Amino acid sequence: MASDKAAGAVKAAPAAPRSRKSVTGTRRTVAALFLLPALALLGALVVYPIGYSVIRSFYDQSGDGFAGLDNYRALFTDDGIRTALKNNVVWVVFAPTIATALGLVFAVLTERVRWGTAFKLVVFMPMAISMLAAGIIFRLVYDQDPDKGVANAVWVGVHDTFAQSSAFPKAHPGRESPLEPAGGGAFVTKGTVSAGDTVSLPLVGVAPDLMPDDAKPAAAAKPDGDRITGTTWQDFTRGKGVGTLNQVDAAELGYPGMRIEAVKDGKVVETATAGDDGTFSLSSKADGARLRLPAGNFDAPYNGLDWLGPSLVTPAIIGSYIWMWAGFAMVLIAAGLAGMPRELLEAARVDGANEWQVFRRVTVPLLAPVLAVVTVTLMINVLKVFDLVFIIAPGSSQDDANVLALELYRQGFSADQPGIASAIAVFLLLLVIPVMWFNVRRLRREVRR
Repeated sequence: MASDKAAGAVKAAPAAPRSRKSVTGTRRTVAALFLLPALALLGALVVYPIGYSVIRSFYDQSGDGFAGLDNYRALFTDDGIRTALKNNVVWVVFAPTIATALGLVFAVLTERVRWGTAFKLVVFMPMAISMLAAGIIFRLVYDQDPDKGVANAVWVGVHDTFAQSSAFPKAHPGRESPLEPAGGGAFVTKGTVSAGDTVSLPLVGVAPDLMPDDAKPAAAAKPDGDRITGTTWQDFTRGKGVGTLNQVDAAELGYPGMRIEAVKDGKVVETATAGDDGTFSLSSKADGARLRLPAGNFDAPYNGLDWLGPSLVTPAIIGSYIWMWAGFAMVLIAAGLAGMPRELLEAARVDGANEWQVFRRVTVPLLAPVLAVVTVTLMINVLKVFDLVFIIAPGSSQDDANVLALELYRQGFSADQPGIASAIAVFLLLLVIPVMWFNVRRLRREVRR
């Protein structure tokens, strides 16, 4: 009986617990097996290329001779690379700052309006476009021809609103004309005029289909007492042998808006503007003067700015980048605004702060962590910018718009300098690492809170 109880006690005794260490080790092994494919891929696509680039940066063009630090020395002595480095500094300073500032403004202003969501969607939409497509779009936007480029079309429209361009840029005196060059693009009558005279100022050179819309058939001037009258017109009629030289014909058009100056002893004593039919009239003050058509009548039409020229190409490309990434900044900042404690804003308003003070002293400080993350993320992105510069900048201005990523491509594939290209790649990595470290550290700090 006692033995049966002892046996039952032995059978009822619980099994010894398994070693915790063995369970933990098994889990680590399973985790390592699951991570192994990803680690192998990471090593093949990231670690190996970085290591190879570091090693290759110390060798010469052929890859056989050890070059030491010569490739890195070229980063600060080669003019093309120095220009790229300077442009990268401009990019890092201005592009993230402006994009973040615009994103902040958009996020704050659209917070209280009904159509805010639709506006945010429109602003964020460029993020769906690839850099290549955006580059092609803005290459067209910045086209020099106002009839093709939107930027110059707007710029020329604004300019012409305040300073109308000439309608007769190619007009000039014809053969046997009473006009002669006066220097600087102006034309003047060969002789002086007297009160009661009628003066003919014929010009040629403007194609009939390019004449102003308000031009009417030219009218021969009639004598007007002690005044000086005249006509300035397009002395050209289509068809061989048609029309009389230096005389107004029925099929010829006047030059509306043509400015006429009466010059005596080198001074302008009176001015007049031709009507739609080209006729004009001057008072007796012009007696004894010579009539001059100033150069302003013949100025070439304003064609806007050379957006992709050497001086503006970098700001123009930065503008296209901001167009793409301001929406990204807006979305992240809007998410930060959504989580902001509203009682702090209301308390500031109750204390008498206006909206600008609430924005500057409450909203911005509370959003500082989000603004820092957005700015740093854009800085990392800007350091690697390549597509926009390569697509938008024309060949004549690519040297002026050069950045490090583009110079890496040019040195590696165009100039056949893989050693220098590898040195640029390592240098870019060294520039990106501190910014990434700062971003990761800030994110960890936010998680701990």
